[in-house]
Amino acid sequence: MTRTNLFSKIQIFALAVMANFAVVLVKAQEKASDLKVDVDVNKGNDAMGGDWMSNPLVWVVGALVLIVIIALVARGGGNK
Repeated sequence: MTRTNLFSKIQIFALAVMANFAVVLVKAQEKASDLKVDVDVNKGNDAMGGDWMSNPLVWVVGALVLIVIIALVARGGGNK
C-alpha cells in the first residue's frame, strides 16, 4: 500500500468518525423539546432605551459612517 493511499484511507476514516459524532450530537438534542422552559424575552428598558438597535436611523447612520471610512481608506491619503 502506498503512502498516499494510506493517508486517503485515514482521511476517509476520520470523516466517517466526525459524521457519526455529528449524528450523535443531533440525536442528543432530540429530546430537549419535551422540556417546559419559560423564556422571558422582555428585558425591559435599560439606560439606552432597550430597542435602539431596531431603530432604522441607527442603521442608516452606521452605514454612512462605514462608507465614509471605506472611501477614506481607498483614497490612500491623496498626497501623491
